[in-house]
Amino acid sequence: MKTTLVIFGITGDLAQRKLLPALANIIEADKAGELMIIGVSRRAIGQFEVLGEHHQLSGTTSLFQMDLDNPADYQRLKEHINAEEDEQVLFYLSVPPDSAGGIIEHLGQAGLNAPSNKLLLEKPFGVDLASAQAMVDHTAAYFHESQIYRIDHYLAKEMAQNIVTFRARNAIFSYLWSSQYIERIEVVALESITIEGRAAFYEQTGALRDFVQGHLLQLLALTLLPLPTDDDLNWDSLPTRRQAALDTLIPADPARAVRAQYDTYKTEVDNPDSQTETFVSLELRSSDPAWQGIPLALTTGKALSRKKTEVRVHFRRTNTAQSNYLIFKIQPDEAIAIDLVTKKPGYDQEVEHQKLSYMYPPGERRPDAYEQVIVDAINSRKSLFATSSEVLRAWEILAPLQEAWAQQTDIKTYSVGADAREVLGDALNRSQI
Repeated sequence: MKTTLVIFGITGDLAQRKLLPALANIIEADKAGELMIIGVSRRAIGQFEVLGEHHQLSGTTSLFQMDLDNPADYQRLKEHINAEEDEQVLFYLSVPPDSAGGIIEHLGQAGLNAPSNKLLLEKPFGVDLASAQAMVDHTAAYFHESQIYRIDHYLAKEMAQNIVTFRARNAIFSYLWSSQYIERIEVVALESITIEGRAAFYEQTGALRDFVQGHLLQLLALTLLPLPTDDDLNWDSLPTRRQAALDTLIPADPARAVRAQYDTYKTEVDNPDSQTETFVSLELRSSDPAWQGIPLALTTGKALSRKKTEVRVHFRRTNTAQSNYLIFKIQPDEAIAIDLVTKKPGYDQEVEHQKLSYMYPPGERRPDAYEQVIVDAINSRKSLFATSSEVLRAWEILAPLQEAWAQQTDIKTYSVGADAREVLGDALNRSQI
């Protein structure tokens, strides 16, 4: 099937840093089929200026200048696309959140929402439950849920996908995957960078909305979701299974959460009264009998001592001398690691900790997350995209925190480069973050 990919915001940061390199790699790997790209821009701009070093896209890319607020320009866009009945059109909205609603409405009113057309949306999906519900309702007025692809690129990372495969295809861990054998699960995403000039975005967003609502809750859902007991690991069922895991999570308790802000943040955003958090840690609980009573910790923060994203599973020990954890390392170094205690070589009966780990072979190229989502959208595979129900449930889980923090004006501060455990202090279990 011929595919036309229309990118709104072709000159923007996301398109330049992620989408164009991803498309160049997809075409080089011959994974796009018959693909034409249309870059939409508000201003007149040359193809060379847009594509830069990605010259291999020049033969498949055209640029289209339009006013995103002018309905007549969407009719011109429709004529420019000129899609046949057996062709599909993908609209990728690489635009600020406040622009997405108007574009969706104009696409629908222009008849660019045919059943074969698809809508690719970037987060954030709202800023709270009410705005997310309004966004879902607005989008549903013009596009069916089956046409909507909500991108959470963490779901498309290779090691995130490996969480499901590892659990389902390795008997020893499949058997041990419940509260009977696991005592704690942690999902951690730490960054050493600050907001790096993104003051306007971050002041409106904060760590809870930016990372916890999407990335961390989705990684937790992959870790908790129920898997089939037979041989059929049907990836198409993944959204339903993630939803099942999210539905059992009890809404967050503000007493089991910490928020903080690095000490130079207010100066960077030029707002001495800012209460926007750059660090969040919370503990959730599940009502699922398989996970009941187990602390489920989510932690994220900026301007910390190191960068890492991982899911850490702590197994129950029969004594404190035992090792007990398994790590899915998402970034920067993708790996699965198990902590083992072994006898140290020598005459004495000394022991030492060793890591048994799997890493992808050196030099093996893996698709970038944006490559994966584009290829999957072209092929109508929705397992790595968030559904509207998942988005709304995530906001429901975090609503108590948003309500409580809106009333507080005493946000904790920490030094740039601080260790995450220092930021957390004694408020929550800070075992391995």
